[in-house]
Amino acid sequence: MALTTDGAGVSLLLGVVLLYLGAESLVTGAKGLATDVGVRAAVAGVTVVAFATTAPELFVAVVGKLEKTTTIGLGAVVGSNVANICLVLGLSALVRPMAVSRETVRRHLPFMVAAAVLLVALGADGTLSTLDGAVFLLVLAGFTVVLLRGVSDPDPDAADAAAGDGADTGAVVADGGTAVAAPLGRLARVDPRDLLFLGAGLALLLVGARRLVEGGTAALYLLGGSDRLVGVTVLALGTSLPELAASLVSALRGEADFSVGNVVGSNIYNVLAVLGVLTLLSPIRVPASVVGTDFPVLLAATACCALLLAVRGRVGRVAGAGLLAGYAGYVSLLV
Repeated sequence: MALTTDGAGVSLLLGVVLLYLGAESLVTGAKGLATDVGVRAAVAGVTVVAFATTAPELFVAVVGKLEKTTTIGLGAVVGSNVANICLVLGLSALVRPMAVSRETVRRHLPFMVAAAVLLVALGADGTLSTLDGAVFLLVLAGFTVVLLRGVSDPDPDAADAAAGDGADTGAVVADGGTAVAAPLGRLARVDPRDLLFLGAGLALLLVGARRLVEGGTAALYLLGGSDRLVGVTVLALGTSLPELAASLVSALRGEADFSVGNVVGSNIYNVLAVLGVLTLLSPIRVPASVVGTDFPVLLAATACCALLLAVRGRVGRVAGAGLLAGYAGYVSLLV
């Protein structure tokens, strides 16, 4: 049913409120769960928060596949990854400059870069095949192994600080089996309220994002927009709203590891998990417009993000403003 002007306004306001409440709930639950299980914020941000906020991209892409409009699903993934870096990270840095943990740079960032390069390389021929999807899922399995191993490894920042103070870190790097068993053994001590916060937060984020997307999608189609334009603008922005809300709330709380980890992890899951699943269902055609415009923008945004995180180790307000300007330029190319 088409929305009236008043209905669109109500839907927009409700969406904003639900997104904020959902982000607060999700970040609260993720932080509590990380404490319960004994994992660091950087790991929780790139796993629990990132995977939860990637759910909209998966839903949109699968629905698009079932409705035979695969370009929407692909456009939503590519556009969402660009929005995550330029819009989400940019706005979060404007709210509060963020230092980046060495764990995110060393263990997680390379997979985000690899996912973007892999997508462009495999899609350059105009098709993402079932074999390409298997490659995505294989790399995702490798990322999962790195995450699981990292759960029990010592915090690189804390270890370096201890080494600088001349402290003995031998007790930290203990028997591998014991180190892995310790966090897993804490699963029984998870507070059910943290799981409730996580579930409620995700539900509110999904409903809020849907409310905001409905009006924009209908308006763009009425103006004659294509599936690609809808995918890389309205749906990409709409499916990035959970990441935006969660990262902004994390930045306001001073939880930089949650904020940056959410962006890095979401971009990994968008390509490796979402497109991996879609291409297993059937091959995806990659339009020439995506190869010629969207892929180069994705690579440029990913490169900027990698340089900021790996070289500078922080994202300041000037860099955040630059990322936002880049996103505005990208959208202007599509409208």
